[in-house]
Amino acid sequence: MSSPPTPLAREDRLAATSFASKYAGAVYAVRTLRTDAERAEAAALVQDRQRWLTLRGLPAPAQADVPALFRDPQTRSAGLFEDGKLLACMVPARDPGLSWGEGPCLRLGRFHTLPDQPGDITRLITLWASDLAARQNLPLVRAEILARHALQAEPIAALLRRLTDMGWDVRGSGPGREGDRVARLQLAAEHRPRLSTLISCQTHAPHLAADDRSTA
Repeated sequence: MSSPPTPLAREDRLAATSFASKYAGAVYAVRTLRTDAERAEAAALVQDRQRWLTLRGLPAPAQADVPALFRDPQTRSAGLFEDGKLLACMVPARDPGLSWGEGPCLRLGRFHTLPDQPGDITRLITLWASDLAARQNLPLVRAEILARHALQAEPIAALLRRLTDMGWDVRGSGPGREGDRVARLQLAAEHRPRLSTLISCQTHAPHLAADDRSTA
């Protein structure tokens, strides 16, 4: 007997069907940032996001050179685009195991979204990452988000509730890869064959990241 579809699988099917009825091709594209112009756009997005967080009294990464990381052609970064407009950027990598999670995974590092952008960008990335991990034979996606205070305190609590509704599992909090205190997130990989109707995936195969289990 086959198991019932997960909430994300049902949402994937409904979203793809709805968009497919309106558009001949995929609405969104996740692709590797290959040109200097794309990398500069990603660096500007990160700066805008950090400024947006600071103005609202929300935590921003302590490391000041994150925009420079996205400008660096050696960084294997990727972006979510809609009709050529960059909506989010990140550094996906195949990781042998994090300090807080054993076993291989797809790690979404340096994830930033365009401030005040309508639509749920994070949900799109969630669907894409879960599918990419499955296609790379990785069982899980893992990510970290800044959490300077208790996870039960607002506004982080509201964000974690939204992420949980999307299928993410909160694995507590602690030091992140860059030394900031973070909430640790984990998502099950899942093949989503209909997702290509909504999101075109044009990224490189995630490279193997260094094992960071000694950094916590």
